[in-house]
Amino acid sequence: MDHDASEAERLAAVRGHLARLVARDDWLPEELAQPHPQHYRQYLLHADPLERFSVVSFVWGPGQRTPVHDHTVWGLIGMLRGEEIAQNFAYDAAGCLVPAGPAQRLHPGEVEAVSPTLGDIHQVSNAFDDRTSISIHVYGANIGAVHRWVYAPDGTRKPFVSGYSNTWVPNLWDRSKETT
Repeated sequence: MDHDASEAERLAAVRGHLARLVARDDWLPEELAQPHPQHYRQYLLHADPLERFSVVSFVWGPGQRTPVHDHTVWGLIGMLRGEEIAQNFAYDAAGCLVPAGPAQRLHPGEVEAVSPTLGDIHQVSNAFDDRTSISIHVYGANIGAVHRWVYAPDGTRKPFVSGYSNTWVPNLWDRSKETT
């Protein structure tokens, strides 16, 4: 992160590291792989002290999904366990959000990218209704502290800050309660 690089160069460099990480499913501590019965969890695994990047585990209970949302920064998603389905969205001529292309299914070991330049608005869901799925994400910021948006079907948006699900480590960057 200390070197000036284009987004494409950075994504390519980080993609290889993430692919190696999710190629094996024997390293994630159990306490960072626990689903919640009502909603997905985002556990902080590592945050750069300068907030240039973060690594998180997303733990999806059976049938869980995100709202339609964006990231505002580059990100890579590596599938560790189970599978996810991601549906990209784009604005139509009337300013409404509509699905953009077919939904993409991410299998264990696969890595996908998101960013404002590649397409940043999507909805993600656990592909399974009967088991947990886990993905590992690397973002170009401290994603739990980034001011982002969730979107309604009519294209209106509401601000949010995701925070993290960790309760056993000091969460120095949790800004999810901020209102501005």
